[in-house]
Amino acid sequence: MRKKKNIERLKESFGRPKSDGFRFDLIEKYFKNKKNADSFHVISNKTCNDLDFEELFMFLDRTTSIIGQQCLYNKLRTIPNDNNDHDKNEKLIKTLTDDIDFRINTQLQLEKLNKSDVYLISSLFQEEHKKPPGWFFIIRILSFTSILSLLMLPVNPKMLFIFLGVFVINLGFHYWNKRNLHKYLGSIPQLLRLNKIANNLNRNQQFKELNPDLANSIQTINQVRRRMSFFRLEAGLQSDFDVLFWGILELFKIAFLLEPLLLFGVLRQLDSKREEIEKVYCFVGEIDILISIGSLRKGLEHFSLPVINDSKIIAVNVYHPLIADCITNSIEVSKKSILITGSNMSGKTSFIRTIGLNMITGLTINTCFAESMTIPRARIYSAIRISDDLMNDKSYYFEEVLTIKEMIEESSNDKSNLFLLDEIFKGTNTIERISAGKAVLSTLARNKNFVFVSTHDIELTDLLSDEYELYHFSEIVKENNVAFDFKLKEGKLKNRNAIRILEINEYPKELIEEAVGISKKLDEIVATHALVYPINK
Repeated sequence: MRKKKNIERLKESFGRPKSDGFRFDLIEKYFKNKKNADSFHVISNKTCNDLDFEELFMFLDRTTSIIGQQCLYNKLRTIPNDNNDHDKNEKLIKTLTDDIDFRINTQLQLEKLNKSDVYLISSLFQEEHKKPPGWFFIIRILSFTSILSLLMLPVNPKMLFIFLGVFVINLGFHYWNKRNLHKYLGSIPQLLRLNKIANNLNRNQQFKELNPDLANSIQTINQVRRRMSFFRLEAGLQSDFDVLFWGILELFKIAFLLEPLLLFGVLRQLDSKREEIEKVYCFVGEIDILISIGSLRKGLEHFSLPVINDSKIIAVNVYHPLIADCITNSIEVSKKSILITGSNMSGKTSFIRTIGLNMITGLTINTCFAESMTIPRARIYSAIRISDDLMNDKSYYFEEVLTIKEMIEESSNDKSNLFLLDEIFKGTNTIERISAGKAVLSTLARNKNFVFVSTHDIELTDLLSDEYELYHFSEIVKENNVAFDFKLKEGKLKNRNAIRILEINEYPKELIEEAVGISKKLDEIVATHALVYPINK
C-alpha cells in the first residue's frame, strides 16, 4: 500500500516544482569542494547573486535524491568545454519522460538516497580523512594483549587481572575514538547504500552507457563492504536495537579496541578509492539530473534546445522563467553589442537577467526558455547588483570599479565572454560616469565579446552608436496612469517621462514647474556644448 502511494506521488509530482526546503549550505557542498579547473567556466558567486541563482535553482530542481540535487547544483555552476554528451542525454531524457514505469522504478531507487546523511557522502572523496596518531601502534598492542590474555585464561587464571587492567586502559582509548567515529557514522553507511543502488541502476543497458566502466568502480568499493558494514550496524544500533544488546556489544568493542582499528583501516582503504567513489556518485547524480530536466520541461509551456554558435546570439520569444506571465522578447546579436535605455521598472534589468540565465541553462542543462535560442559558448560575468561592502570599508563605486576591472582583464582573452551590466558607474557624477562608461563599454565590446548593458544616460547612445545596437523599453503615460508593456524596441529612448510621473503622483505644482524649467535649460547647455566641443567617437 505504501509503495502504491509513493508511485502515485511520483507520478503527480512529475512536471511540478518541489515544495521542499532548500539547505544551500549543504546543497553546494559538493560544488564548493570540487576542482572544476578543467571546465570552460565556473559561474562566480557575484554573477549568481546578480542573476538570482538560488531562486532559479529552486525552480529548476526536480531531483529525487540528495546526490542528484548536489550534482545538479554543480552542473548549473559549471559550463563544460563541449556538448558531446547531449545527444545521448537527450535520448535518455525522452525515454525517462515517455516510459512512466521505467522512470518511476528509477525514482523509487533514488528516493532511498534522501536522508540528510547523504549530504556527507561527498566528504569521503573530497575531504581529508582522519589520520591515526603516531602512537596508534599502542592500540594494536593493547588489542593483541586483550586477545592473548583471554586465550591464556584457561591455562593461567591470573591472566584475568591482566585482561581487566588492559580493559580499563582500553576504555580511555575507546571513548577517545568516539569523536572520530561520529564523523563517519552518517557518510559510510550511506556510501554502502549508494553503491548498492548504483549497481541496481547499472544493470539497465541505457544507464550503463553513461559510464561503461562503472562496474569496476562498484566492485572496488565492494572490496571494503564487509568492514564498512560495521558502521551501518553501529548507526542502526544507536536507534533501533535495545539498550541491553547495545551494551554487550559496546563491552566487546572496548575489550578489543575494535572501533579505532576498524575506523582507521576503512579510512585508509577509502583514501585510495576516492576516484571510484566519485564515479559512482556522479553516475547516480547524472541519472537523477536527467529525470529532473525531463520534469522541468514537462511543466513548461515552451522551451527549446540551444544551437551553439560562437559568433551570434539569437533569441526568439525568450522569457524569464521566474516571472509569472512573462512578456517574451526577441533579439539578434552578431557584430555589435547591445545598449538598452529606458526608465525604472520598464524591464531593462529583467531582460538582461533573462539573457544571462538562458545562457547558463542552455550551456549546462541544454534547455532554454525561448521558442528558439542560438548562443555562443561564452564565459559569463555581471555587474548588476552592487552594494556597499561596509565590513571591508568599500563604497558602492569602489566595489563596482573592482568588478568591472575584472571584466576588462577577462575581455582580452581568446575566449568569448558575455558581460551583463546595469547602470554602469551610477555611483559617481554625471560627466565622469558618461566618460568612463563610454571608455569601458568600448573596451568590453572588442574581440569576441558580447555586452548587454542598460543605462539612463541617453548621451551614451550617441557615443556608442558605432559599437552597440540601440534598444529601449518604454512606458505609456495616460492621464493619471503609467503602464509598461515590457516589450523590447529598436532604437534609443526618445521620450522622457520622469517629471510627468512626478506630476501624476501629485507632486506640488510649483516643484513640477521648476523641474521642467531646469530640464529645458540643461538640454540647451548640453546641445550648445555638443556643437562647440564635439566628442570624438
